[in-house]
Formats: sequence, C-alpha cells, structure tokens
Amino acid sequence: MRTLVWLADDTWEACVDAAREQGGEITLLYVVDSDTMAALSGRAGLLGRNWPGSPARDGPPAAGDPPEPGGELLAEAAESVLTAAERRLDRQCRRVTRWGRPEREVVAACADADLLVLARDGDRLALGPRSLGHATRFVVDHAPCSVLLVWP
Repeated sequence: MRTLVWLADDTWEACVDAAREQGGEITLLYVVDSDTMAALSGRAGLLGRNWPGSPARDGPPAAGDPPEPGGELLAEAAESVLTAAERRLDRQCRRVTRWGRPEREVVAACADADLLVLARDGDRLALGPRSLGHATRFVVDHAPCSVLLVWP
C-alpha cells in the first residue's frame, strides 16, 4: 500500500500520527503555495492573483535563476516541516516538496497513491462542510484514491 501524507503547517502532526498506523510505503508531501511565493516576491495582485503581465511561476527557481525574494525562506520552511514530520513518523519514508496551487498539487501527487491522509482545516468547532477549508474540500472531492480525513 502506498500512502501519501499531505503536510499542512498547522495540522501535520495529526496526519503523521494517522499515517504511522498504515503499512507499506509512506510519502510525506509539502506544497509551497504559489500565491504565497507571489506575495513574497511582490507579484501578488488582487486576492493573491498575479498582476497582469507578471510571469507566473509554477515551481521553484530553475538552476541559475536568481532566487525570488522569499523563495529560500519558503524552501527552508518546507524542509523544516518535512524533517519534523519524518522524525515524528519514526520510519523510512519518501519526502516530496511541490510548488504551486496546493489543491492541484496534492491531487496530482495522489496519482500513484492508494491512500491520502489529510487533516480538517476549517472551523474546528463545526461538523460538516465548514470543517473543511477550500483546498481540503477540493482535494477530498477530486482525489483519485481513498482519503483518510483526520481531526487535527
């Protein structure tokens, strides 16, 4: 069984704890949000959309490209979460960092997985649809594999 664990900044611990109970191969996934990257580099427009005419970046800077402001900071944050999650998992796993829209990147990463583990990220006091944020709702609706949704 191949398990993919989506690590979000404030809910990753619950996901790792749930994944620990799964057998087989585990992949830890952290997605660096392209809107955050755009905001840090000064290219963000209304509601996180890039300004017209600005180059869109769907991944980290290519080798030899000048680093965008904040890119190194986001890469370090991703590495920090992945390292802490691997330590908490306490077993061999694969680590993946992707850059882009989190909901799209997670669904794409699920292509080879049998199970996706993710956490509720919306209103933690409410049951039902409000307990899921936009990106999590999209992933639950579009994941091509089984989904294990945990409370953080």
